[in-house]
Amino acid sequence: MTLTKDEAGQEGVDDSYAPSQRRIERERLKRARSRRATAIAAVSTLVTAVVLYLVVVNAPGWPRTKETFFSAQYAREAFPKVLEGLWLNVRLLFVCGAAVLVLGMLIAVARTLRGPVFFPLRVLAAAYTDFFRGLPLIINLMIVVLGVPALRLQGVTVDPVWLGGTALTLTYSAYVAEVFRAGIESVHPSQRAAARSLGLSNRQALRYVVLPQAVRRQVPPLLNDLVSLQKDTGLVSIGGAIDAVRAADIIVGRSLNYTPYIVAGLVFVALTIPMTRFTDWVTARMDRRRAQGGIA
Repeated sequence: MTLTKDEAGQEGVDDSYAPSQRRIERERLKRARSRRATAIAAVSTLVTAVVLYLVVVNAPGWPRTKETFFSAQYAREAFPKVLEGLWLNVRLLFVCGAAVLVLGMLIAVARTLRGPVFFPLRVLAAAYTDFFRGLPLIINLMIVVLGVPALRLQGVTVDPVWLGGTALTLTYSAYVAEVFRAGIESVHPSQRAAARSLGLSNRQALRYVVLPQAVRRQVPPLLNDLVSLQKDTGLVSIGGAIDAVRAADIIVGRSLNYTPYIVAGLVFVALTIPMTRFTDWVTARMDRRRAQGGIA
């Protein structure tokens, strides 16, 4: 007869078992220490917030700053227009994010190809990542958004949204390619050798054995890159695209009040925080699995 894990565990436990007094006391002290630490943290946070508030509101220029940056009237005016423009940022995030992942994966695979015949491809992939990682994103955006229309190429769009998205994709794919390459190189060579011994070709070993492990290991840094991409979608406004930042800029230019910038910033923060917390949760989950001996 074979016992299940639960039945085996139940047989080894006496129903009359009671924890010792020492263990009860230890657990009580642990809970008390946890409550005390939570209370101290809450009090210190409250004191810090009050001190900062008093420093700000008692500053000589606070009344003027409040009127210029924290006007309820202009906040109500800007909020719906900023939200309308934010929809463009969200669409750019999804489209550019997908393009970045695909292009970054292709560049990473090109950099890890073996054999002398692939040397030119490896050089081109390395040159691409070196160039676009070194080129500031704002300059890349200006070159693409302002330079491409100046060429007057037939059949090439001059829409600042598409051009701005292209510039974002070019820059971020270089960063993501390095993330993927690090994941590919972190897979032990024995994994590829074992796949080859089972009859898989080099391409099949890469596709079915190496890449799944590499992507799984690099999920946290990939999510961090997507968080950064979400914020940088606001830079497409330099070409005239009406996104959240540009919508705020139009109101600021008309009213000379900077409250719309604060509204746009808070909207981006509200959009970024859930993605950041999700990234932290995924990272912590993978760390726990790795500490418990699970698959990385």
